[in-house]
Amino acid sequence: MAGRGRFNRREVLRGLGGGAIAAALGGVGFGGSVGRAATGRVIGAQQKLFSKISQPADVSLIKGNDARDNVYKALKHIEDEVVASIGNKKILIKPNFVSTRRELCATHVEAVRGILDFLTPHCKQQITIGESTASRAGTREGFASYGYLRLEKEYNVKLVDLNEQPWVYRYVFGRDHKPMPIRIISTFLDPDTYIISAAKMKTHDRAVTTLALKNVLLGAPVNDYKKNDKRLTHLEYNFSPKAIIHFNMFHLAQEIYPDLGVIDGFVAMEGNGPVGGTPVDARLALASLDPLAMDMLATRLMGFDPGKIMYLTSLAEAGFGQGDLAQVNVLGTPAEQCQYHFKPHPRLVESYGLS
Repeated sequence: MAGRGRFNRREVLRGLGGGAIAAALGGVGFGGSVGRAATGRVIGAQQKLFSKISQPADVSLIKGNDARDNVYKALKHIEDEVVASIGNKKILIKPNFVSTRRELCATHVEAVRGILDFLTPHCKQQITIGESTASRAGTREGFASYGYLRLEKEYNVKLVDLNEQPWVYRYVFGRDHKPMPIRIISTFLDPDTYIISAAKMKTHDRAVTTLALKNVLLGAPVNDYKKNDKRLTHLEYNFSPKAIIHFNMFHLAQEIYPDLGVIDGFVAMEGNGPVGGTPVDARLALASLDPLAMDMLATRLMGFDPGKIMYLTSLAEAGFGQGDLAQVNVLGTPAEQCQYHFKPHPRLVESYGLS
């Protein structure tokens, strides 16, 4: 099974270096034929930088009538592997509050309860629920308006506004693909933090879908409520399949990556996502130690071709996870019982060839 004996993917990914970005996206490398990876080892000109994942990946998929129970059951299917992967690390559950005033666009508190129900028997340490909203109203408003405040009394958890945490500079691609500094929340770079991406199943105006990977990759930049660095990842007003957001998500994934992915698809969103869409009564939950495989499957279940989404296919080419759905073991509800046809964001219909 894919979960058994897994290495820490975030540790390995940091060793890819900048050359992998160009290789996976079909460009040329940075800085000539020899580069130095984040681990300090030298990558020679003839050394292969990455390879596709060959082993199958397990993705739990549950369809049912209770959002909390769906998430709990999805995690139970991979229980042994998840518990082994956590080890002694600090646990961060990162929900999605792209807005703090519209519940449909946010990870529902019942989905997070399902995660906590699963973790509580295994984890004695305090668990952090941390978000870094893009909204000017602030993460704490989201905790209040979405019913998260009660979790501190119900479980051994602490609610944290990650936008208030320390940060460090990294670089992303800006207009005309010029390097641009961006502030990244240090928590997302901490190798001793076990990151659980608790995402919402939604459509998106630049990336077609927004799921577990995007929730973490674009949640990592700081929004200090005076300046929002998250917007720097997609400055160009471009809705094509080659929009710069895809390059930046691949680039950030060299250092930032969830350890466990969970998708809240009980009441999902279609159309004008990630905020203004309409509800889909999908009643789904997904969980996997391979968030890429899970996002690929979820994209397919929403009725879209994941092969058309560049950051997903590039991450698969670079070995971040299993990108071949034929090599995904679906645990729980059969995938054919969970197939939908979500309306895409209208801006992407023509450029992506969607309907």
